[in-house]
Parts: sequence; structure tokens; C-alpha cells
Amino acid sequence: MSDPKLVDCKNQPVALGDIVRVVTLSKQFVKSFPADERILIESMIGNLFKVMAIDEEGQPCVMREWHDEKGLMQTHVIALDPEEMEKI
Repeated sequence: MSDPKLVDCKNQPVALGDIVRVVTLSKQFVKSFPADERILIESMIGNLFKVMAIDEEGQPCVMREWHDEKGLMQTHVIALDPEEMEKI
């Protein structure tokens, strides 16, 4: 039996290396970030990402990268629930 967390919002299987669209993120999750990072997290909604890992809880993870005001690379790795992603 496959892991129920490894499917998308349409119940399509999701695996390492697949491309997914972030369709939503929990408001509680977004609010857990500092105010200046929330816009970056929210900007993930509607965009495509490659599943770059499966976390220890079996959830697909995607990564968002950006350069801060000092030009330094910043990243966030986010584990997605099935209702938060759609496989492309």
C-alpha cells in the first residue's frame, strides 16, 4: 500500500523528482514565519517546484531560493500535504 502523503490534491502519486504546483498553504503555517518572510512563502502559491526530498514523515519537500537584501542566498524547504500541491 502506498503512503497517503505521497499523492497530490487530485490523488495522483507524487515521487522524488516530480514537478508540482503549490496550490495553497495553510494560513497557520504562513503566519509561523517572520513578517518579512511571509510574502516569500506566499509567493510559492501557484508556482512550480521539483520535489527535492521526501522528509522523515514521508511528505514531499520543495525548496524556494532567493537572494536577500545583502545578496546572500536564502532558502526554505517546505514539506507539502496532499491538498497543498498538484502534480504537473
